[in-house]
Amino acid sequence: MPSLAIRAYTATTALGRGRGAQLSALRDRRSGLRHNDFGNERLDCWIGRVDGLEAAPVPDAFAQWDCRNNRLAWLALQQDGVLEAVAALREQYGAARVAVVLGTSTASIGASEEAYARLHNGAFPHDLARPVVHNPHSLGDFVQQVTGLRGPCMTVATACSSSAKVFAQAARLINAGIVDAALVGGVDTLCGSVLFGFNALQLVSSQPCRPFDTARDGLSLGEAGGFAVLERATERDRGLQLRGYGESSDAHHMSSPHPEGLGAQLSMRDALARADIGAAEVGYLNLHGTATPANDSVEALAVSALFPDALHASSTKGWTGHTLGAAGIVESVFAMLALEHGLLPGTLNSNERDPACGAQIRFDNAEAGIRYAMNNSFGFGGNNCSLVFGVA
Repeated sequence: MPSLAIRAYTATTALGRGRGAQLSALRDRRSGLRHNDFGNERLDCWIGRVDGLEAAPVPDAFAQWDCRNNRLAWLALQQDGVLEAVAALREQYGAARVAVVLGTSTASIGASEEAYARLHNGAFPHDLARPVVHNPHSLGDFVQQVTGLRGPCMTVATACSSSAKVFAQAARLINAGIVDAALVGGVDTLCGSVLFGFNALQLVSSQPCRPFDTARDGLSLGEAGGFAVLERATERDRGLQLRGYGESSDAHHMSSPHPEGLGAQLSMRDALARADIGAAEVGYLNLHGTATPANDSVEALAVSALFPDALHASSTKGWTGHTLGAAGIVESVFAMLALEHGLLPGTLNSNERDPACGAQIRFDNAEAGIRYAMNNSFGFGGNNCSLVFGVA
């Protein structure tokens, strides 16, 4: 596929705001997980919570969109020159030629939970009687309004692959000539439905998550927001690029992966084919690696079927928690940081590797100059997406 230049990119997670905070924590192996301190009824678990959202409302002109999820979107947008890059492309191409494609899993459902909890005579309380907040497209609507963009605006909601699939959707829009550039990303925030819903599925650990560890027993949930600005690459470009994407939907089960990882393999093969590279050329692979027994063993099986033992593959969810619909953008940012800085993260909190996992799974950080990095994001229902990034 034609390469897309990445003009700006950022992530805000439990590790802090912007790329610098992410890189520093990855390098120092400093986790952002904390014992759950979210909500009035607190599940006994560990979470990746972003500090400061309670005191950071959206701008007054956009107050009707105010909620925890959109607050995190606004906070993340202000980092690492993203708004400036968007403004430059809006000026160059016109607002109608820049798309907004965002991924989320729960959107602003936290505001809806509060509204129902505070029902008065069967109606939402006045301060939450704002329809623009109580729908899955609230995030995309808010970001388009606050950035002044007027191109296609799409919300992708394919569970935990949502904000990886936005790269693929944006690539199709740009390569089809519908737009000239795109703002992509994803945001998901903690709420009761997330914490207690995943706990009802018996997927939440009472300890910090331990991906690919022989004693892993579940995930740690987190919240995050991130964005990237994409444009057609030119021959003069020498920076980061999206080189390929692969998607699959194996539909094996509502919440369990295919036992042989067939959908995962298909998305990875598809991404490599679009990037026109061999598996041995990938220097770093950021795994979905949720620390649930089923996910990790199946993903490791799929990876070992495609990649040589020399590959450095790891899960970074021990740093951030599983950020659900934001995982794709956050872990794409980590892959791009690996390309720019040569830091290949290991797998935090894990000590004893599951013998069923292949040699590609690494627990320790490493440093190496690499040309290509890959990110896997797999969602419920077999909604899989793999991305390949490179440096021109």
